[in-house]
Order: sequence, then C-alpha cells, then structure tokens
Amino acid sequence: MKGRRALGRRFGWLWAAFAVSSYGTGFGFGAFPLIAILVLHSGPTQVAALAAAGRAVGAVVAVPLGPWMEFRRKRPVMIAMDLIRFAALMTVPAAFAFGGLSFAQLLVVSVVVAAADIAFKAASGAYLKSLVPPEDLLVANGRFESTTWTSIVVGPPLGGAAIGMFGPVTTVIADAVSYLLSALGIRAIGGTEARSARAAAPRLRAGDLLEGWRYILGHRTLRPLFLNSIVVNGLIMASEPLIAVLMLSRLGFAPWQYGLAFAAPCIGGLIGSRMAHPLVARFGQRKVMLTVGALRACWPIGLAFVQPGVPGIVLVIAVQLGLVTCCGLFNPVLATYRLEHSDPDRVARTLSAWSVSSSLSIAALTAVWGVIAAVTGPRTAIAIAGVVLLATPLLLPRREKEPRNAGEQAAAGIT
Repeated sequence: MKGRRALGRRFGWLWAAFAVSSYGTGFGFGAFPLIAILVLHSGPTQVAALAAAGRAVGAVVAVPLGPWMEFRRKRPVMIAMDLIRFAALMTVPAAFAFGGLSFAQLLVVSVVVAAADIAFKAASGAYLKSLVPPEDLLVANGRFESTTWTSIVVGPPLGGAAIGMFGPVTTVIADAVSYLLSALGIRAIGGTEARSARAAAPRLRAGDLLEGWRYILGHRTLRPLFLNSIVVNGLIMASEPLIAVLMLSRLGFAPWQYGLAFAAPCIGGLIGSRMAHPLVARFGQRKVMLTVGALRACWPIGLAFVQPGVPGIVLVIAVQLGLVTCCGLFNPVLATYRLEHSDPDRVARTLSAWSVSSSLSIAALTAVWGVIAAVTGPRTAIAIAGVVLLATPLLLPRREKEPRNAGEQAAAGIT
C-alpha cells in the first residue's frame, strides 16, 4: 500500500502544534541579535555573548528539569513550557514599547527560552513514544524533521521582510504567539495520559540530575552516537559565524546573497526527511544511520574553499545542500533509534541530558573556534573544523548484526 500513513487525530494535533511553533521560530530567527544591534546598539562582543551565554546558561538551568518531568504527565509539562516561552518573549515588545528594553533583559529571556526549549523537547519525545506505535515512530519523526526544514526555508526570509516593514520586535511577537497557539494545540489533543510510577524516593535527589548521562554513557550504542552527535553539531554550529564573517566581510557578498546561499539548500532537509522511512525499510536502521552519519561529516570542509562571486555562491549552495540533506535523513533515524533504545522510565532524562550536552557543546566550541579564528583567520578556522569533522565517523558505533526492529519490519514505504 502506497500513500500517506495516518497516525491518528491526536498525533495530528501534536504535529500541528509543532508546526506552528516551528514556523514561529523560523520567522523569528536571529531576532535577538538584530534587536541588540539595531535597538540597543550592542557591539559584536555583546552579540556573541548573547548567543553563547543564552544557550549555555539555559542548558545549565534545564539540568534539573529532566528528572523533574520524568515521572509527571508530559502533556501538561509541554503546555507549561509553551506558556513560559510565550510570557518570556512578550516581555521584550512590552519593554520596547515603554522604552525600557535592556541587554540584560534580552539575556535573561534568551536563557529562559533556551531552558524551556530543552524541557519541551524532552517531554515531547517521551510523549511521542507513548502516543504512536513503535513501528510509526520513524514516520512521525520524519514528519517533524520535514516541518523543521520547511520552516527554515520559509521563516527567515519572511521574518527579515517583516522586520524591515514593521520594526525589530515584530518577529518576537509572532514567535511568542506561535508558542501560545502550540499550547492550545497540545491542549486539544485530549485523551488520558498515564503517570509513570516511580520506584525510587518521591523527592528529587541530587543523583537524579545525572541519571540521563549515566544511562547514555552506559549504553553500548547510545554512547558513541551521543559523542558523535554533540561533536558534529558543535563543530557545524561553531563554523556558522565564521562563514558569515568570511562571506560578508572578507569576500564582499551582499546579505541577500549570504541568506540565499544558506536558505535555498534547506530544501535538502525536506528531501532527506522524506527519504528516511523508505531507506530504513529497505536497508535497515543501523546501516542507514551509520552510512549517513559518516557522509554528513564530509561536506563542511568544502566551505573553506569559497571564493568571491558566483562560483563562491554555487559552492556554498552545493556544500550546504549535501550537508542539510544528510542531516535531514540522519536526524529522524537517530531520534527514532534513541527513543526505541531508551527505557520508558528514563526517556525524558535521556533526551534532556542529550539536549543539554548539545547546547553546552555548541556554546563551548563556538567560543573555542572564535579564538582560533582570531589567531589564524576565519578561512583557516573553518578548514580546521572541517578536518576535525572528517574524523568524527570514528565515534559512530561499530557495525554489528542485530535483529531488525518493528519499524524496519514495517512493509509500507510510507511517510
């Protein structure tokens, strides 16, 4: 049977909530740095600190949220995180309207939103595992992934146009409202959700804070995937500001050319996410994950060779298209594998620990590569990141035979 697999009304509401918040985030992409520059007249050091500190401190704040939410119903947690993000973001246009907006406020809001993002993702992953059958997890994650990449293609250009027409806080308002709509969509899912029974003491203990990391690092397959993921994501994200400096400052590309070079290839994410289920059904989950996990490390080094003019734009688009397609394929397969191999009473803690580590890795490697670029220049720093990435497939788990899981046994090639 070919066609579109129906995952039910409840998943439909969850997907709709995810979509509206994703498009809101895409629409508001880069809003805080723009506000810091255009409204508060902040310098590059403050803008970099806003990006790095918000992510890093938000990750630290989110550490206790994983064990806190593990034994609670996940849907109320998701609604609460949406409402927290809505309230935090709305303080920005309110302060701007009354002339009281400050850099400190932007920093606090970015921390709150980053922590709530991590908590929401952990709760939603655990909720998804209880909402859809195991054989449908890859289909569901593929739809989330395709929605994410579509929002990245559409959102930032529209957000940039809105800022130009209506002012710098416009996209922050839209992003905030998207979280409110997401909360309403999650509320509309309805149904009952069983509370996990806790065998340990009812109060949160200090040891619980590390349980997610203990589980990941003690798992034979999750451990290498975890290490590979945080290093690859950290190096890719650490290179982004260096590419911006190289293209916009050193090579003289116009901002619209830079935006086009990175927005257009995002269509590859949609393509990759649509390929995930058919490829896993044909070749198996592990083979696809390990092959694509290795391939995605081969692309970024090409950015070190970008030159001025049309050839440079073409090179960036080609490299980004290959990278994003591989990421769009790898991410839902990894997300599904991670859910399948996490014990039901450890899903939220595992996902939270994974997200916290990823955020801290991105912040740390961004700072390190900023120092490297200051010493060697942005092109050399990009090349070094690309060379290190070429070694990251060594962190992937070894190939080994294992029984095909229920998702791989599903005969339908449907997404």
